Amino acid sequence: MYANVLQDALGDLCLAQVCRSLDALCSRRADGSMCLSWAPILPQEMADHLLLKMATKGILNDTTVGIFQNCKELHLHRAFIRCCPVSAEAFRLALCPHRLQELDASWVPGGLTGANIVSGLASNPVCRSSLQRLYLTGLHVDRESLVEDGGTRVGFSSLHGLRMLNLAHTDLTDAVLEDICTLPQLESLDISCSAVSKLTALLDCKNTLRSVIIHRLQQLDMSPDRLLFVFSQLHAIRHLDFSEDHFAVGDSDRRDGDETVRQLLNGSPQVLPSLVSLDISGRRRITGAAVRSFVVARGGLVFLGLLATGTSSCDILSSHKNLKVTGEANENQVCEALRRYRDRECFIREALVHLYNLTTDIDKPRPDMLKLVLSGMQNHPTSLHVYLVATACVFNLTTQDLAVAMPVSLLSSTVTQLLYAMKTFPNHQPLCASLVYLCNMYLAATLVINWLRSHEDPTLQRMAVAVISILVAKLSTEETAQLGKDVFIMKQLLAIVQQKAMAGVVDSTMKFALSALWNLTDEMPTVLESYYTEPSIQRKVLGLLNNIAEVEVLQANLMEEDLLEHILSLLQDSQLEQGVRYFAGGTLAQLTSRPEAWTLDDELRSSILKQLHASIMTWTQLEREMVSYRSFRPFRPLLQTWQPSGVQLWAVWAIHLVCIQNTSHYSSMMEKDGVTELLRALAAHPDAHSDVKGQSDSVLRVVEQHQSHSGSFNKQMAL
Repeated sequence: MYANVLQDALGDLCLAQVCRSLDALCSRRADGSMCLSWAPILPQEMADHLLLKMATKGILNDTTVGIFQNCKELHLHRAFIRCCPVSAEAFRLALCPHRLQELDASWVPGGLTGANIVSGLASNPVCRSSLQRLYLTGLHVDRESLVEDGGTRVGFSSLHGLRMLNLAHTDLTDAVLEDICTLPQLESLDISCSAVSKLTALLDCKNTLRSVIIHRLQQLDMSPDRLLFVFSQLHAIRHLDFSEDHFAVGDSDRRDGDETVRQLLNGSPQVLPSLVSLDISGRRRITGAAVRSFVVARGGLVFLGLLATGTSSCDILSSHKNLKVTGEANENQVCEALRRYRDRECFIREALVHLYNLTTDIDKPRPDMLKLVLSGMQNHPTSLHVYLVATACVFNLTTQDLAVAMPVSLLSSTVTQLLYAMKTFPNHQPLCASLVYLCNMYLAATLVINWLRSHEDPTLQRMAVAVISILVAKLSTEETAQLGKDVFIMKQLLAIVQQKAMAGVVDSTMKFALSALWNLTDEMPTVLESYYTEPSIQRKVLGLLNNIAEVEVLQANLMEEDLLEHILSLLQDSQLEQGVRYFAGGTLAQLTSRPEAWTLDDELRSSILKQLHASIMTWTQLEREMVSYRSFRPFRPLLQTWQPSGVQLWAVWAIHLVCIQNTSHYSSMMEKDGVTELLRALAAHPDAHSDVKGQSDSVLRVVEQHQSHSGSFNKQMAL
C-alpha cells in the first residue's frame, strides 16, 4: 500500500516537473505547436495524468496540446481539457487520433463546439466504438455543422459506444435529442439547462437508460400527464433528477413540473420501479405528506434531493439510516447538498446560507465544512452571490481560535480564493476583502458598509453586520471615529437592534450589531432606542447607552423616566453580574452630572444619586478585564469637585478598575488627559465625601507605585 502511495507521489512530482520544463523539452512545428524532442513510451495512465496536470495547471492550450499528436509515446484513453482554450483544429490534430474512452471538454472557451468534437471523434473509426463517456457542458452544439469531410451529416448517434453523455448548459434541441436517444448503449444522460422542450425521445432508449438529469428545463412544454407517462415507461431508471432553480423561475413557470413531481410522489411505485435516487430540490409546491408517502413506498431509496422544498424536516427521513438527503433540516443534509451540488450555483447559494446559520455559534474546528465552502467558491469563481455567503461562512468557521486547528494548506487555499474574489469583484464584493482584514481593516469595513447600502436581502445583511462587528473591534481610535460619522451604518445597526428588541429575540445577529455599535459609539455616540433585559445583552446595551450619555447634545434623547427607572433597577439588582451594574451606573452618572440639562423630576435625580453612591460601595474589584478605554476625557466633567458624590465615585471607581488591570497603559493616559490632577484635587478637597477621597487615594497610590517601580527599573537598566 505504502509503495503504491510513494509511487503515485513520485509520478506526480515527475509530471509536475515535465509541465514546468515543456519549453526546454519541446521543439516547435511549423504551426507553432509543441512537439516533445524525445520521449519514452509512457504508460497510458501516466499520459492521461500528464494531460490532466497540464489542464489543471492552466498551461494546456493550442500550443502545448500539440505534444499529444505523438500517439505512440503519449497514448490517451481519458482526455481532460475542461476550461482550456483549445481550438477545433488543435483538438482534431492532438486528441481525435487517440483511442479515447472518456473526454471532458466542458466549458472550453474560444469557439470549440459540440459539432467540432463529434465530427472530429467520428472521423476516427476506433473512437466511434471506444468512446464511452463524453462531457460537453457549456458548449454550443452547432447542430448545422455536424458533417464529415465528405459532406455526410453525422450526429451523436455515430459515437455508438457512448454510455454517458453530458450536454448540460447547451443549446441542445429536440431534434438532436432524438438522435442521441438512438444510441444503443446509452445509460446516463444529463440535458440540464438546455433548450429541450419535449422528453418523448427518451422512450427510444428506455431499456438502457439508468440515469436521467433534467434540472431546470426552462423550455419544457409538456403537460404533467404526458411527463408522467414518459417517466412511467422508463423501467430501468435508477436515478432521476427533476430539480429546479428556485431563484430563477417564477411560480407560474414551474407549476407543471411541480404538479408532475406531486403526482410522482403520491403515485404507484410501479412508476419508475427501479428508482433508488430522486432529486426534486427547488420544487416548492410539494408537501411533507407526499414525501412521507414516497419514502414509505420506496424501501430501496438511497438518495432524496429536497433542498429548497421546505420538506427536508419530514420526520420519516431520520428513520432511514441508509438514506442520504439534501436539505436544510440539519448539518448532514446541508453538507450533503454542498458535496452533491458543486456545479449548481443556485443550490450552493442555498446550502451556504443554511451552513452560515448552522455555524453562527460553532465552538469546534470544522475543517470538513471549510473544505466544502472552499469548493463552492472554486466551482463558482464568477458568482458574486456565492462569494457573499461563502465569506460569511468562512468567518464563522475561522473566528477566535478555530483557525488554529485548521490545516495550514486549507487556510492558505481559502485566503487565496478570497483574494481572487477581491480582484474579480473590486467594487461589488466587500465581504471577500473582510476576510483578509489583517491587510487593511478600515478599508475592509468601509467596503462592507458600502455594500450594505445597496443590498436589502435580510440574510446577507445579517452576515454583513457580523463581518462589520469583527472588523470594527480591530480599528484604531482614529479609524473608529471616522467610521462612526457614517449616519447610514449607525441607523442600519440601530434598526437591527430595535427590530430584534421589538420581536423579543436574542440571537447572534443582535449581539453582532450591539458589539459594532458599542465600538463605534465609543467615539461618536448615537441614540439607541431599544434594549434588552437578557443579561448577556444588557451589558452591550448599557455600554452603548453609556457612550451616548457622554455626549451632552444627545443626553436629552435618554431623558425618559421609564428608561432611567429601569436602568436604576439594574443598578440596584445585586443578582445581576457586576458588568451590567457597572454600565448602568455609568449611564446614570453621566445623565445626572449636568443638573441644568435634567428635564425630569428632581426627586428622581436625587434618588438616582443616592442609590448610585450606595450601590458602588457594594462592588468588589474584578480580576478579569471587563472594559477598556481609549481616552479618559469623558471622565473629566464627572471628577469636578462640585459634582455629587455618586457621580464622582463612579468615575473614580471606573478609573481604578482599569488602572489595576493595566497600570502602565492607563497611568500615562491619566497624565495625558489631566485626570491625575483632578484626582488629587478630589482627595484634598474639604467637602469631598470620604468614600470618594478614599477611592481617589487608592488610584493615586497605584499610579505612584507603578511610577516608582518603573523609575527604579530604568535606573538599574541605565547602570
